[in-house]
Amino acid sequence: MFIDSHCHIEEDVAEKYVDNAINNNVKIMINAATDLKTSIEALELSRKYPSVFTCIGVHPEEVKEFDFDMKPFRDMISNNKVVAIGEIGLDYYYEKDTRDLQIKVFREFLSLAQEFNLPVVVHSRNATDDTLRILKEYKVKGVIHCFSGSIETAREYIKLGFVLGIGGVVTFKNSKLIDVLKEIPLEYIILETDSPYLSPEPLRGSVNESKNIALIANFLSEQLNINIDEIREKTTSNVFRIFDKISWFWYNCSSGRIRKQWENISLKSGLLLQDYF
Repeated sequence: MFIDSHCHIEEDVAEKYVDNAINNNVKIMINAATDLKTSIEALELSRKYPSVFTCIGVHPEEVKEFDFDMKPFRDMISNNKVVAIGEIGLDYYYEKDTRDLQIKVFREFLSLAQEFNLPVVVHSRNATDDTLRILKEYKVKGVIHCFSGSIETAREYIKLGFVLGIGGVVTFKNSKLIDVLKEIPLEYIILETDSPYLSPEPLRGSVNESKNIALIANFLSEQLNINIDEIREKTTSNVFRIFDKISWFWYNCSSGRIRKQWENISLKSGLLLQDYF
């Protein structure tokens, strides 16, 4: 199976979206929030669909609206479907005038992740130096979402315990990212779509979905000269390594330990939990 480690699923299309993903062998999706409202919505969505998990946090483009009330986020963490803190980080491309506020919010959520031993999903755009400097101050692991940096930057993140989230950008004709990935062991790569954005070639410009993960995987297989089965197995294993709650859930479901409580929960597409194994 494939895992989409980063997507943004909207409620009004969720039923068809999840159905499409599962029918294309994408059996786990991590729905990323960008503020408190979307964190609550993402958690509610994850309760409806066994295959959907969520990460909660405040995106750097949303920091102006954040009131630093962490209680709602703390309350959500106890839910097993909340598997990470994110999408958090720094974006100096669009939000140059909020740098200090972004850093303050970033630190707040890194502290939360460290306290609860949760991985973080990090957005970093035109902010590599500050992102690395701040991450070094915390004992956290996680994902560098939509990574597009240099080989040197990749190695710095890996040293800190992070993996690289690789999506549709790698397939773009003007992207040099594949040259970086040729120097990175597969154990540090996970797949993501960032849907509905960044559709991979040949679908660039259209609305993205988790079902398109295979296009990214096939591109990596061809360019890295690695069998597609190995791409699928290792990137999935890498997600389990980083996201402990997903690993726990999947192991216990597949082994039957908590299967009974899910047996009667069906996706609106008609799939039952047993269809996953």
